[in-house]
Amino acid sequence: MLSQRTGRAKLDDVSRILSELKADLDAKKLSTEQKQQLLEQLKVYGRSVENSDPIFTEDGLRTLGRHAFDGETTVASQEALRCIANALLLQPKTRQILVDLGHGPHAAEKLKSDSIDNEFLASRILFLTTYDTTLDYASLVRSNSLASSINAAITRHAARYSKSAPSGTKGHNQPMELMALAETLKLVFNIIHFHTDLSPHFTPSIPSVFKILVRRGVTEPPLTVPARELVNVLLHLDLECEEGKKAVFPSFEPRTNARHLICILSRALIAYPPKELDDAVAPVLTLIRRIYEFAPEDVKKTMEEMLLPTTEERDKPLGKSNTLSSRLLNLSTSAMTPALRGSISSLLFELSHKDPATFVHNVGYGYASGFLMSNNISMPEDLVKANAPAGDVDGGIPVNPITGQRLDKEEDVQMEPMTQEEKEREAERLFVLFERLKATGVMDVQNPVEEAYRSGRIQELPDDESD
Repeated sequence: MLSQRTGRAKLDDVSRILSELKADLDAKKLSTEQKQQLLEQLKVYGRSVENSDPIFTEDGLRTLGRHAFDGETTVASQEALRCIANALLLQPKTRQILVDLGHGPHAAEKLKSDSIDNEFLASRILFLTTYDTTLDYASLVRSNSLASSINAAITRHAARYSKSAPSGTKGHNQPMELMALAETLKLVFNIIHFHTDLSPHFTPSIPSVFKILVRRGVTEPPLTVPARELVNVLLHLDLECEEGKKAVFPSFEPRTNARHLICILSRALIAYPPKELDDAVAPVLTLIRRIYEFAPEDVKKTMEEMLLPTTEERDKPLGKSNTLSSRLLNLSTSAMTPALRGSISSLLFELSHKDPATFVHNVGYGYASGFLMSNNISMPEDLVKANAPAGDVDGGIPVNPITGQRLDKEEDVQMEPMTQEEKEREAERLFVLFERLKATGVMDVQNPVEEAYRSGRIQELPDDESD
């Protein structure tokens, strides 16, 4: 059983272990099993920074680095890699120390192995050194084939989902396999984020990323590892180059990737609570918007059919049904999802070919007005009132331009006539509302109550006038 010492005893033990490991670099008296046991104990100690200081020094990292990177891969060398990965995570200052020791290229060389453990550990180390270090990733791509190694690793992951893969190995069956893929994808994301000029080197991975994403299906919840990492890395890859377009819209079924992303979006809007939706769903929505921009017309049409309200939904006011489009409309005005709110409205506007009249027709003026006003997009008032030319649904049936509901499906609400007192209160309320709206300066409006009074359509009654 591994020791759980604390305080001074732990510090002394950490120093002793590192001293033994350092001495063995030249003496080479320890067996692989003995080195493994020492490094396992050091890994346990290194999970906490308290009284583990010798691990985070240049001397400690030099010792661990030589055990991790010198010679062939063994269980002991992988334990040394784990110690290094923990140190980089817990103590950011160690990242530059490791780079200064020259171990960046050594970590890149580890990725040439097809070992899942090596992939996980090397990717994590390289991912952590993308932050606050001077590691030259362009040099790693050029001299250590880093991009080729990463592309090969992602291709191996995708091969697990091939129809020809043996049944026992189809898909990711072990947690470490998924963790390794996630770390590699995070590494690609950061490399491109901090070094955009290196993006073309990872274009060959686009088909594999989509293959994994689609053939894994929609999980529960929909954006668990590695789905979120797959979506995030696609946002950084060059999807619009010729090779990228072929991967996004494959010849065997150009709509398959777009459809799958919309299915993920639909399930995610149900699976996550409102407070998590901004972080969880925003990348998916952004990717859908990006793909729509350069999609072929048949793919655009499919996306519009899946995301915009259907004719059947117009039997009720828009946003009242249990559909994806209704959930999107409601979130577009939700105070709980500020980031998602604007992104959804932008998507719906783009799905409406960026035409204000079509946008109002598709979602109703109630949902469209805030977006149009905040983006200074003018909407001819007479066009809204007339609900034309885009005011009819299929079959020539007119819709309410405010709610988007078919006029022939609106309820005939029977109301008792208002009393004179009720009319006066309502007129006063409207007067106050319009005055407040004018005071905001957002739009120039004429108070209809004031206008009616000036034109003589409202007359002041004597106090003794009966209802």
